[in-house]
Amino acid sequence: MLLYVALGLLVHLVFFASIFDIYFTSPLVHGMTPRFTPLPPPAKRLMLFVADGLRADKLYELDEDGNSRAPFLRNVIMNEGSWGISHTHVPTESRPGHVAIIAGFYEDVSAVAKGWKENPVEFDSLLNETRYTWSWGSPDILAMFAKGDSGNHIFTDSYDASSEDFGAHDVTKLDTWVFDHVKEFFHAARNNQSLLSKLNGDRIVFFLHLLGIDTNGHAHRPTSREYSDNIKLVDKELKEIEATVKDFYGNDGKTAFVFTADHGMTDWGSHGAGHPLETCTPFIAWGAGIRLPQKVSAQNFDDSYLQEWKLENWKRQDINQADVAPLMAALIGVPFPLNSVGIIPVDMLNTSDLFKAESMFTNAVQILEQFKVKMTQKKEATLSFLFTPFKIPVIQGFVTVLLAFRPWCFLGYLLLFILGVEVLVLSFFYRCTLTAGLVAFAAWPLITPLWTRAKRTSLSWILFCFLLAVFPLLPVVGREPDIFLVVGAGLLVLLLSLFVVTSVIKRNDSFINEELVLHLLQMLSIVLSVCVVYGTHKSLLEKQGLPLLNQIVSWTILASSFVTPLLSPPVLFDRLFSILLASMSTYLLLSTGCEALFPLVLSCLMFVWIHLEQETLQQSAVSCKQKVSTIQFACNTDMTQCRDLYLDDIRRAFFLVFFLVTAFFGTGNIASVNSFDPSSVYCFLTVFSPFKMGALIMWKILIPFVLVMCAFEAVQLTTQLSSKSLFLMVINISDIMALHFFFLIKDYGSWLDIGTSISHYVIVMSMTIFMVFLNCLAQMLTTKKLSLCGRPKSHVT
Repeated sequence: MLLYVALGLLVHLVFFASIFDIYFTSPLVHGMTPRFTPLPPPAKRLMLFVADGLRADKLYELDEDGNSRAPFLRNVIMNEGSWGISHTHVPTESRPGHVAIIAGFYEDVSAVAKGWKENPVEFDSLLNETRYTWSWGSPDILAMFAKGDSGNHIFTDSYDASSEDFGAHDVTKLDTWVFDHVKEFFHAARNNQSLLSKLNGDRIVFFLHLLGIDTNGHAHRPTSREYSDNIKLVDKELKEIEATVKDFYGNDGKTAFVFTADHGMTDWGSHGAGHPLETCTPFIAWGAGIRLPQKVSAQNFDDSYLQEWKLENWKRQDINQADVAPLMAALIGVPFPLNSVGIIPVDMLNTSDLFKAESMFTNAVQILEQFKVKMTQKKEATLSFLFTPFKIPVIQGFVTVLLAFRPWCFLGYLLLFILGVEVLVLSFFYRCTLTAGLVAFAAWPLITPLWTRAKRTSLSWILFCFLLAVFPLLPVVGREPDIFLVVGAGLLVLLLSLFVVTSVIKRNDSFINEELVLHLLQMLSIVLSVCVVYGTHKSLLEKQGLPLLNQIVSWTILASSFVTPLLSPPVLFDRLFSILLASMSTYLLLSTGCEALFPLVLSCLMFVWIHLEQETLQQSAVSCKQKVSTIQFACNTDMTQCRDLYLDDIRRAFFLVFFLVTAFFGTGNIASVNSFDPSSVYCFLTVFSPFKMGALIMWKILIPFVLVMCAFEAVQLTTQLSSKSLFLMVINISDIMALHFFFLIKDYGSWLDIGTSISHYVIVMSMTIFMVFLNCLAQMLTTKKLSLCGRPKSHVT
């Protein structure tokens, strides 16, 4: 049996990895010849300022008093340079944004599993082609472009990663650090002959990465005073840096300046998807080689930004984010980045027509080189007959067999099963489908004898189905944090705990002191979680940072939540309720709003499901020997007590898959890239750490899964069904869903479309693969027993 299980896992792992081999290999190619404009460039050096997370509207618009937040840059727009909107591509994250600006290509599709830290393959960038590059800013961004610098010509100066603290009192220090170090650099260069000789050369880039605006946006939202003040600070410092550089070079007129952003940000402080607030970033260029402002009487754009920003008389020139790289390359006369797909915006150049024509031609040849290399590689690595169209045969003979050899009632069940699977597939695109499914589930007792045999339990089922159906209708993103909902969820858990403790005390024959201590400890854990959530929220609002005591308590509660359920007796409902309390204590710490209520409602529905399934079994020919209140989880299942499969078991398997999908999408988990809100982990840490934050968010996502799987373990016990049989049916349903998404995978279009199609397939395949892990985890949580006093307790059944 273990051999078959191992073989099945291996097959699913192969299918899981197959999409990356079939659909996703890096589009980047190597072996192209560097191309550059064969004419003297207009600039010897370029200063690139990237304000991380800066929205175009927040920079360009006037404040409530009619004043600009960035008077220096507005003066540049009106008197010195060119401006417009740089349109980014999804995912609107820091790494892909900077890669597009500096390397000229959008996110490599094979980077899906690489996070923020690096590109999975080597790529060329503007900085690689320079004579020298000096850069200041975040270690995550600077290290990405300095990696593999064989010529020792890219110099980086970055602050410590611990400075990127969302809960810090003043995160503008991230930007002042950069500006101060740049000023010190030019001051020190006057007395350093070696450095001075390098700085007086050509093909030089100074790259300033400014993270303060992004950090303030995450911590306080883009509509906050902190976000606006950070913009004012950057504008003031830009003016000083420009003066410093011009003075250092004796106003030789050979310096070009480019100011832009890697991505924007939604009103609720997130980014990653394709909302205009995330994809519209500012672009301002001035100095050597840049065209002066052009006054116009009318401009045609699909938006109303010009009127809102009072800039309708200054020509706006929008570009794609990848176009920045070839523009900068042409300005300082370096080869265009080899992997760039950007198109140089020649209308921004203040050069001769010959220089513009040569730049356009070089740009076209550079892009053509990539196509030629790619075509050659494909021809060498692929057999011609493999390009023949693949035709999917129509599975008709099988349908005929089903119609001939199966009764019509079975066909009706089959159609109902297919409809159910399609509903599950649709739920990945329309979360409201889950609501419709839960409403349909609510009617289940009404069309069966359950309504007459167990009316009170049936009413509970209908109530909790309707309550759970509300959550998929709530918005995925854009919800403002509401700590009072989290506190309310904690109080409801405490109220439920008091009710359970009271009912357990009445069972004098099975209640002992050790169990009372455990219940009180878990209730105390809930109280502490509520206090930590409220205290942390208050402290961050007052800009006092994350209190150390709150952080210690949070990590302690998280660690204890893995142990406390194992101290409870293995009696079915006692153990399940202990698992609920342990899970809720952690989930409250990771919640920021209404999602804190979700595990509680889901668990209540699971408790009712267990009762209804036993009632259903009692209606059939199968004898039920035990009451639910006396059933215990056992490490070794007695196979003699298991029965054969019935048609109704397919419904049980479908219920499990539906509840697992609801557990995942019920609160909008990973429905889009920008649904991640770093504020949900602020009780544990505020310093940016993608791996720790990601691990905490993953555990938050897994908690509803664990609750459903533990309930499923109870269903198997109460219905006397072999776990292997029911589990195999669940895997079959998941495989059918995975087959749907396999054929829906896209390798074209925007990254949002591509990433969504991948994530759907990965989620379903992960559900199949990790069902084994979840099943093992649920068995451990329900069957293992530890003792507070070092000795096991026996329980009367």
